[in-house]
Amino acid sequence: MSSPLLKRELGVFGATLMGLGSIVGTGVFVSIGIAAEIAGPGVILAVGIAALVAVCNELNSAQLAASHPVSGGTYEYGYKYLNSWLGFTAGWMFLLAKTASAATAALGFAGYFLNAVGVADRTYLILTALIALAVLTLIVLTGIRRSNIANTATVSVTLLSLAVFIAAGLPEVRWEKMSALENDSSISSILHATALMFVAYTGYGRIATMSEEVREPRKTIPKAIIFTLVLTMLLYVAVAIVVAGGGGADKLSLQTGAAAAPLEVIARSFPIPGVSQLLAVGAITAMLGVLLNLILGLSRVWLAMGRRLDVPRVLARLNPAGTTPYVAVIFVEITIALLILVGDVKTTWSFSAFSVLIYYAITNLAALQLSPAERLYPQWLAWVGLAACLFLAFWVEREIWLTGLALIAAGWIWRAIVRRPTRN
Repeated sequence: MSSPLLKRELGVFGATLMGLGSIVGTGVFVSIGIAAEIAGPGVILAVGIAALVAVCNELNSAQLAASHPVSGGTYEYGYKYLNSWLGFTAGWMFLLAKTASAATAALGFAGYFLNAVGVADRTYLILTALIALAVLTLIVLTGIRRSNIANTATVSVTLLSLAVFIAAGLPEVRWEKMSALENDSSISSILHATALMFVAYTGYGRIATMSEEVREPRKTIPKAIIFTLVLTMLLYVAVAIVVAGGGGADKLSLQTGAAAAPLEVIARSFPIPGVSQLLAVGAITAMLGVLLNLILGLSRVWLAMGRRLDVPRVLARLNPAGTTPYVAVIFVEITIALLILVGDVKTTWSFSAFSVLIYYAITNLAALQLSPAERLYPQWLAWVGLAACLFLAFWVEREIWLTGLALIAAGWIWRAIVRRPTRN
C-alpha cells in the first residue's frame, strides 16, 4: 500500500517566505562574520561568487522539483534520476549538515536572547535553546499552515531590522576601502569564504524539499526559488558592503565565536540611536525562523527516507489529517537537542558548507539526467553547478572535509548492513 501524501497548501508568496525564513538568519548573522574573518574585505567578492554558484543550483533545483514534486529534495532526485546510493548520500549529507545547523541556530537564538535581556550567565544558554526548540517543534506539529504564519512573522521582523542596519550603515561606508580588495585578500581565502557563503544561500532548497505541499509545483516552485534568491543576493551584498566598507570586518571577525550577534557590534558605532537594539531583535527572530524551517525541512527528508526504508518506516507516518509527519518531527527534535549540548558554531558551519556542497553536486548531477521535455533551463547550468560545488567543497579546512568523507563512507556501510535484501 502506498504512503499517504501531504496536502498542498503553499502558494508562491508562502513558499518564498519559507525560503527567506530558511536563508535570512544564520547566513547574515553568522556566515558573513566568519567569511570576513577569513577573507577580510574579500567577503564582498565571496558573496558575489557564491551567489553565482547558487543561481546555477537554484535553477537546477527548481526544474527538478517542478518535474518531480515530492518531499525529500535531492534525496528523491538521486533515486529517480541517478541511483539509490547517490540518493541515499544526498539525504544523509542533508540530515547531518542541517541537524548541526539547527542546533547552531538554537544556540544562536539563546545567545542573542540572553544578551538582549541582560543575562550574562551562560549556564542558561543550553536550557534556553532547548526551550526554543520545544516550542517550535509544537508549532510544526500543528501543520504547515500555522508554521507558515509563524514564519511570516519572524521573517518580517528580521528583514525590517536588516533594512534599518543597511540604511544606517551605508552613509558610514568609506568607498575607498573597496580598492583594497586585491591587496588584503588572497585567492585561497576568498574561495574558502565563498564556500562558507554558499551555505548562506542554500535555504531555498527548503522549498524543494517541501514541494509535495506546494500548489501547482511546476509553476510555483521555480518562481518562489528565483524570488527568494534575488532578494537574498541583494540583501547580502548590501550587508557585506556595510561590513567591509564601514571598517567593520575586523570587529565582526572578532565576534564570530561569541554568543553576541556580530552585526550588532558594528551597529553600535552608527550615529543613529536604536539600530543595534533593533538588530538584536532581528537576530533573535532570524534564528527562530531558521530553526523553524530546519525542523520542517529535516522532518520531510526523514519522511522521504522512511518511505524508501533507508530508515525505519515509522518515520514516514503522518498524523490523521495528513498534514504533518509527526514521528519524524519528534525524532528531529531529539537529534537537534542532543547536538545542542555539544554544538560549536564555527566548526558546525564549516561542516555544513562541505556537506551542502556535496548535496548540491548530486543535485546538479541529477539535473543532467533530465529529458528535454522535463528541462526548463540549459544543460550547461548543471555542468557549471556540478563543477563549482565539487571545487568549493574542498576549500574548507582539511579536517572538515576529511570528516565529511568519513561520514559518507560510514553512511554507506550502515546502509549496506541494514538495507533489506529484498529491496534494491
